[in-house]
Amino acid sequence: MSETSPPHLVVLGGGSAGWITACLLHKEWGARGGKITVVESPAIGIIGVGEGSTPQLKAFFDHLGIEEGEWMDACDATYKLGIRFSGWSEAEGCESYFHPFPGPIDLHSEPGFTHNCALRRRGGDVPAHPDDWFLASVLAEGRKSPHSGENFPFPPSYGYHFDAHKLGGFLREWAVARGVEHRPLKVEDVELAQDGDIAALLCENRERIEGDLFVDCSGFASILAQEKLGVRFISFGENLFNDRAVVMPTAHREPPRPQTGAIAMRAGWRWSIPLTTRVGNGYVYSSRHISDEEAEAELRAAIGMEDSDTDARFLSMKVGRVEDSWTRNCLAAGLSQGFIEPLEATALHIVIYTALDFAKAYEAGGFTAQHRDTFNRRIAARYDGIRDYIVAHYRMNRRTDSDYWRENAANDALPDGLKTMMTAWFTHKDIAEANRAANGEQPAYSPMSWHCLFAGYGCFPPAEKLRPLPQGVEAADIEATRSMLAACAGNFPPYEPI
Repeated sequence: MSETSPPHLVVLGGGSAGWITACLLHKEWGARGGKITVVESPAIGIIGVGEGSTPQLKAFFDHLGIEEGEWMDACDATYKLGIRFSGWSEAEGCESYFHPFPGPIDLHSEPGFTHNCALRRRGGDVPAHPDDWFLASVLAEGRKSPHSGENFPFPPSYGYHFDAHKLGGFLREWAVARGVEHRPLKVEDVELAQDGDIAALLCENRERIEGDLFVDCSGFASILAQEKLGVRFISFGENLFNDRAVVMPTAHREPPRPQTGAIAMRAGWRWSIPLTTRVGNGYVYSSRHISDEEAEAELRAAIGMEDSDTDARFLSMKVGRVEDSWTRNCLAAGLSQGFIEPLEATALHIVIYTALDFAKAYEAGGFTAQHRDTFNRRIAARYDGIRDYIVAHYRMNRRTDSDYWRENAANDALPDGLKTMMTAWFTHKDIAEANRAANGEQPAYSPMSWHCLFAGYGCFPPAEKLRPLPQGVEAADIEATRSMLAACAGNFPPYEPI
């Protein structure tokens, strides 16, 4: 391979991660002679734990030039304006909160929210619940579409819910139609070159598939990166207790909202994800705190499926990340690269971020490994930043009804970045400055998200200690904000995905 020409890249494994990576790298290099081959065993199923996304999935489709009407119907997809967290706090008035995807209108309301949070952190008796301050939460609660009329050119940011199996199939067809080679073969061994790089995949029927670069999308098995090249896996187990999930679909019982539900359970939490054809339900839990049988029974009771003969599906989760995502001539992506439980639906976000950043780094180095170390540091920082925010949901929980929640709240095995954010909140420091100090200039989560989490849990002085503001200090006008958001919401039609 010339140092100035795109590579022949071989992706091991399909699914959402494999085909997203193939589509993005074909988009970058296909027209300049780069070749993409995806080797996907028909015998290996797709785990498909998560069926939700961040707005980066919309950016992915926009980048490829795929219209919503082209893929959403094919993948049973619906819109997602954010996540409704329910039952994570016992604080009065904080039984639930909405974590929105911020949009342009929120530039006008967010400063009032953060201002009131700062006052309430110091004991001021002012309104500071996140649900009152963001357009996305108003739209989701009112069952409104994220697409406004032509006279309101301020669309909110949104993601999607989708069928993971169908998404992988759609992307496979799209990619193959544009020149990506699909080889439905089972890999039986991996051949290494004398210098330790991967030389070829050895497949059934004595097929040998060579490549310049290999992308490991083989799932938790991580056949190339971890198994063959010995890349170290860094567990997040001391920070995140959950290692199992039980999954069951249900039929729609009420008109859906454009949101994911994240509902606290006895030993974890369950998701509720409305697709056009069904509702996806899953209970993510810690096997140290509840058995599979107990978790299934608790999920069935929560979703009204106690007497149903529908089978439950169990999944194991390997929570953590590889030390280096790019090792020798191998890039790990998807579950081979790492997994942080699906609480904030970040799995595909990281896949997209990894593929685009890899393409940029690899090409900037003349299609060499010149920028590999810098790339690995950026990806590790992104993973760790997401981990810190997810851990915060558990460490800051305000439940006392089970050992699981009490142990999470007492967990002192915290990453330094999270310690920085917690210290800043409770010592009345500026959260934006703390976020930059902890997570750099491009953090995984914005100050808005951190404010929503802390305020949504009610992490303020107790109500009996709140006091009126001193003379000359004013709170942001919550009524004016509510009126403004309600007026904006009037420009959005009802949400009718089914």
